Amino acid sequence: MDEELRSLTERLRTEAGASSAYGRLVATEDLDVLAAALTEPGRPLWARELAAFRLGAAGDRRAFEALVLLLNHREPRRCASAAHALALLGDPRTARAAAALATNELRVAYALHPVRLLVALRAPEAVPALITTLRRRLGPHDPYRAVALACVEGLGELGDARGRPVLNDALAHPVLAEQAVRALGRLPR
Repeated sequence: MDEELRSLTERLRTEAGASSAYGRLVATEDLDVLAAALTEPGRPLWARELAAFRLGAAGDRRAFEALVLLLNHREPRRCASAAHALALLGDPRTARAAAALATNELRVAYALHPVRLLVALRAPEAVPALITTLRRRLGPHDPYRAVALACVEGLGELGDARGRPVLNDALAHPVLAEQAVRALGRLPR
């Protein structure tokens, strides 16, 4: 069993309590049963998350919308699981959705996993989205340093010279300076 799936099932087992539906969703190999769990009224969040994750890992695009919603959830563990499943899903809409979430200033508190997903996808949308998100995080007293740091690290990993100006600006921020130096060192001259 994939480590992410194992971690997810352990976490959701606790949320599900004594629900027999949990065991059925974990055990089924029928993708239609999992897809139905995404749309049936009254399904708890844990059931939708489990079904979406399993469908995404299986490459079933019916999971896309549910996974994008979970990627923007207030619970970081749900975001991380959704990002993992979206990376496995291989849906061409994923990078655009992750870029929209990463650059949404109203939801910046939840942008960490979309930023990391963009880096993992290495999609054309990644560098512009990371530049935009990082530039907004460079203001004084910005509380989202983890998002800024993920952008700095991501720009270094992506190695795209378009990130150089914003990485140079990040040098002025003590929390980001060390990683910005590393990231700049990874960019082509």
